[in-house]
Amino acid sequence: MKRIILILACVCGATHARAQYTYTDSIQWQTYEDFNKIFLDAKKNIYRDHSARTNAVDRWNGAAAIWCQAIFYDMVQNAYRRAVAEKDEARQSKYSTLHRKIYLGEKAQYVNFNFDDCNTNTGWFVYDDIMWWTAALARAYETFQRREYLIYAERSFCRVWYGSAKVGDDGSYADPARGLGGGMFWEWQPIDKPKPHQPGDFRSACINFPTVIAACTLHNIVPEGRKSPTAARPTQQTREWYLEKAKEVYAWADGTLVKNGRVADGIHGGGPEFNDHLYNQATYIGASCLLYQITGQDNYLLKAKKAANYVFTSMCSGGILPWESGVEQGVYAAIFAQYMHMLVYDCGQTQYMTYIKRNLQRGWDKRDKTRGISNGNFRKDTAEGSQIDSYSASALPALMLMFPAGDSASPVRSVTAASHDTRHDGIYTIDGKRVASGGEPGQREHLASGMYICGQRKMLVR
Repeated sequence: MKRIILILACVCGATHARAQYTYTDSIQWQTYEDFNKIFLDAKKNIYRDHSARTNAVDRWNGAAAIWCQAIFYDMVQNAYRRAVAEKDEARQSKYSTLHRKIYLGEKAQYVNFNFDDCNTNTGWFVYDDIMWWTAALARAYETFQRREYLIYAERSFCRVWYGSAKVGDDGSYADPARGLGGGMFWEWQPIDKPKPHQPGDFRSACINFPTVIAACTLHNIVPEGRKSPTAARPTQQTREWYLEKAKEVYAWADGTLVKNGRVADGIHGGGPEFNDHLYNQATYIGASCLLYQITGQDNYLLKAKKAANYVFTSMCSGGILPWESGVEQGVYAAIFAQYMHMLVYDCGQTQYMTYIKRNLQRGWDKRDKTRGISNGNFRKDTAEGSQIDSYSASALPALMLMFPAGDSASPVRSVTAASHDTRHDGIYTIDGKRVASGGEPGQREHLASGMYICGQRKMLVR
């Protein structure tokens, strides 16, 4: 049975007033500059793990986690893309140059992108670490059209999918034909002498939905007309294959790990383990948006919206994004920025801009006003001079880059007399579209999860 919650705040009157935002486009650019000033090792062009570090040596000494480096690498691409959109030639040149430096720095740090090197200091020893980089490298090719980015993106994807002859693992793909059940496994174990996967091994959201994102992106960018490879472990695939596997993995993960927009962390063989994490919601949104754009099937968009609605109605407090204090968990909001951008701009769902702008303003208000960086917890002031990890600090600049200040917010509007009868007995979407008469309780059972307006009050359907 649908759970209906009436939110007592009246929708009329005060909702006409827009919130005042004090951050500007120039402030947004400066926020990214401040992040790089504090965390980018300018000699190695990789990122440090916290603000007290002077050098990013390796995993054990100052370098940010390998998978989070991919998120920071996405940020410089986003800076360049925004400069292109704004026709800012000076910033285009600046961030194109910086992108190349960071790419070369990351490649040198991580064994020249040799994805068959599984050393646990500068190598690749977990499937999702590789797949985060697959997506980032695919986007780099999409942005800059440099062939080496595509080569490494495809090599890394295939290494995850098929496994490595050198390492000895059988790949992340839980092939149903082998009785493994579908989806993607998170890791291989032991790292140096892997055993074949078993059906009960962990299949996490953080490998499954990034795999869909990477496969969709590769489908969009690889050349047409390729012949299917015949090797047991190919290093590239066809456009059609990437889309087929994206749909297959999505179908398994959506059916197994998602319930009414809420994404489970993973499954060990029993039922899904529901622990809310922002990055899992984010990658599900991204995977859904990409499949919607490719196929045009509305069900993918509906699923993306359900996941976003769950974040803002069930994971936020006062509309402010959740922050987790575990190691590396501060980066989750940066991942959320990446994929909410797809939902808002690529899929036209501007109703979420109110929430996003509220977070941007709160993050800006709570920053360390001397250094310009935030602790990632937008409910708490960032103490001046305090030690801040780069993961948490990435939240504010990532959001700032993806959602320009010049864009207008789309607040919840009251339903006016022009859009319904004077009895106010209907149920409406937040943009004023009538979806039910509201007179019979049974009609509400057919509503998709989300926020509606009923009798001039907000109504949340779960």
